[in-house]
Amino acid sequence: MAPLSSDGLALRVAESMPKDVGRGIARMDPEDLRALGAEVGQVLEIQGKRQTVAKAMPAYAEARGKAGIQIDGLTRANAQVGLDERVQVRRVSANPAMRLLLSPLSPMRAVQQEPDSRYLGRLLEGLPVVVGDRIRATRFGTAAQEFTVLETSPPGAVIVQPATVLRIKQAEAAGEAAKVSYEDIGGLTKEIRRVREMIELPLKYPEIFERLGISAPKGVLLHGPPGCGKTLIARAVASETDATFLAVSGPEVIHKFYGESEAKLRKIFEEAERHAPSIIFLDEIDAIAPKREAVVGEVEKRVVAQLLALMDGLRSRGQVIVIGATNIPNALDPALRRPGRFDREITIGIPDRKGRREILEIHTRGMPLAEGVDLEELAEITHGFVGADLEALCREAAMAALRGILPQIEFGAGAIPYEVVAELRVDRAHFAEAFKDVEPSALREITVEIPDVRWDAIGGLEEVKEELREALEWPLRYATLFQHAGARPAKGILLHGPPGTGKTLLARAVATESQANFISVKGPALMSKWVGESEKGVREMFKRAKQAAPCLVFFDEVDAVAPVRGGAGDSHVTERVISQLLTELDGIEEVRGVVVLAATNRLDIIDPALLRPGRFDSLIAIPLPDEAARLAIFRVHCRGKPVAEDVDLAALATGSEGCSGADIEAVCRKGTMLAMREYLASHPWGTDPAFRGYALRMSHLREALRSLRATEQERGWVR
Repeated sequence: MAPLSSDGLALRVAESMPKDVGRGIARMDPEDLRALGAEVGQVLEIQGKRQTVAKAMPAYAEARGKAGIQIDGLTRANAQVGLDERVQVRRVSANPAMRLLLSPLSPMRAVQQEPDSRYLGRLLEGLPVVVGDRIRATRFGTAAQEFTVLETSPPGAVIVQPATVLRIKQAEAAGEAAKVSYEDIGGLTKEIRRVREMIELPLKYPEIFERLGISAPKGVLLHGPPGCGKTLIARAVASETDATFLAVSGPEVIHKFYGESEAKLRKIFEEAERHAPSIIFLDEIDAIAPKREAVVGEVEKRVVAQLLALMDGLRSRGQVIVIGATNIPNALDPALRRPGRFDREITIGIPDRKGRREILEIHTRGMPLAEGVDLEELAEITHGFVGADLEALCREAAMAALRGILPQIEFGAGAIPYEVVAELRVDRAHFAEAFKDVEPSALREITVEIPDVRWDAIGGLEEVKEELREALEWPLRYATLFQHAGARPAKGILLHGPPGTGKTLLARAVATESQANFISVKGPALMSKWVGESEKGVREMFKRAKQAAPCLVFFDEVDAVAPVRGGAGDSHVTERVISQLLTELDGIEEVRGVVVLAATNRLDIIDPALLRPGRFDSLIAIPLPDEAARLAIFRVHCRGKPVAEDVDLAALATGSEGCSGADIEAVCRKGTMLAMREYLASHPWGTDPAFRGYALRMSHLREALRSLRATEQERGWVR
């Protein structure tokens, strides 16, 4: 517990939860709340360089016992404090607000006073404020509008109530953009911590580095797929440190006239030193600093040399930090990536399930979600989505909800009625609609699947399931245990067996149960008539898999990609693809979280080089199911169907010898269609909404099995 004084408790400021942003919440240890004599929901005064207020709430279990107070970026800005600084906290009384006068910080449309104030009042209800506070109203969708509180009635700390009268000052807005705080970035906790220690410490406390006798870092390189949050991190750091932020897009620097590009760079660095502490953010830095040996033009070479000289010549050590961002770090000149220039390279990866949940919470703050919307479920099914994709998903879901009220809108009226806006809800169907328009950008151009297959959806094959769990699921889920045990996970698993035995289904189940991203590669789809394109496809696919780790790469029909070498035509394309595939598989060991799974029904024609241990470490045979397995498969496919009492699944399992899992699924599907045909013949459509009398009978399944056997004989199939 923090020591209590006459001025209240001295607490260290900590980052708040993303879902608390904009709600005026201060989370504290319950012991500290008791020491203040404050109850949950009571208003607290927070004294930094300035006074502000927030509502007391208990901290979550993992944040207790640290003498800290969790407040969001808005509250920190209102108190004029940064993270890890100390504030004085005490209990105060707050009155219900009768009137508030607000001034917008960014331009907004002309206010329809009555409906807009009612709508804003609903968004701000329960928020504690004092004069001078900066508050945020997250309007429908993901747009946020920030205001400054100019006047309160009564004076002092007040709480916004449903009856509070809001007035918007119709003066010109300050034109200030909404500041980005760390709470506006989800799923990147580890990366933000690394960026903070490299940038915040030199900017805030340069004397530490002087005392240690070391030079402060000059630059940080952020790299990762597009839309993962590189620019957002840079803006958040600038906001949290109150540093001058100079954002420069790489192509903006390049000019056609001799010497202009270098002069532009020099001007940027001079301005940064004049306004120190400052951050220079070079977005798409690969455009101005490519590998000099790989470019033909002289402009790029001169710009690279100028940038190197400027970074080496920074006089304001610790007060000017350069942040570079790129999604192709290997295209940068190597001289730029050495310590002393870019001192640290931080990979911004694709968020995991927990990270996706945090990002969804951020982008649905102002969204009126229906009860059926489960963000945890959305996080589960958005494999491969980066932050920008999730933002687009939320935006498209909001647009789908808006399309539902378009018939109620009079476009000539100039404003949507408040009653219509107030009733808007975004439900599961709107998110389902949004999924049709949004795809994961980090894995675009590669077949990305969102599997939803559990182990219990696969009948039989218990030994195979257990082997796959140990070989594929365990290394992804228990990586630390493997490291402790000194065990090397398998690089690849090859499933082989007759068609329809469940090889692809097993791969989907592994991906689902391990909660890994799942990239499905159809063998023939990789082959191209253009020289080098097939090998490039293999390289790109493994590159995306490494970015999306933990990831399961599934090669279906791998025999089409890697047949025995020596029999190819003039192009020798398959030989080059095999060589590329062998190279990538040999390199997998250095990359954690990428596992290769392949399936084939022609093991005899696969190149032997692929089959040795170290590439495909395990070859698992998937046989035709025995009687017990066939019974389990029948139970899986009859699950959820209205089955009659005369159905004897054990007899069907006995009579379906030689059938694969796909055959049994076909029998159940055909039997269901026969039952529907019989029912519709005696019950015209719509006469019985309850479908009384409908059942899947033994006769239907026997007829379906006989039909399957007859089809096999016609096709000349021999089991």
